[in-house]
Amino acid sequence: MAKNAILLSVQPRYAKKIFEGKKKVELRRIRPNVQHGDLVIIYASSPVMAVSGSFSVDHVMMKRPKELWPFVEHKACVSREEFDRYYRGSRLGVAIFFSDARTVDKPLRLEEIREIWPDFRPPQGYRYLASMNCNVDIFLSAMK
Repeated sequence: MAKNAILLSVQPRYAKKIFEGKKKVELRRIRPNVQHGDLVIIYASSPVMAVSGSFSVDHVMMKRPKELWPFVEHKACVSREEFDRYYRGSRLGVAIFFSDARTVDKPLRLEEIREIWPDFRPPQGYRYLASMNCNVDIFLSAMK
């Protein structure tokens, strides 16, 4: 069982690559407090707008972007140009290496989440499930 769980917004094109097994690292500008074994629940952003799967954190790496690139270039599913554009102006880059990516049988759409939790707002980047004052089972049940 995961120690912590976060809800992470991911663009649908990258979520698809995660579940196809092509993408093995998630890049971020801000480091979430996750560590080995933590659960990341993926919320595919617009136009999908649904919880679509999860992965387990292996480890997190923080480095200056130019030092990070060699570790992620074959695992992040982004070109060097996209990588540089994403990290432009950032002193540090964050790479969340993961395994055990899995999709849900039936994505939990935003409308369905709001039927159970009317005040739900998808995270812009990520949110810790423990801090969301919600019944975490809403998301975890979708993972089974």
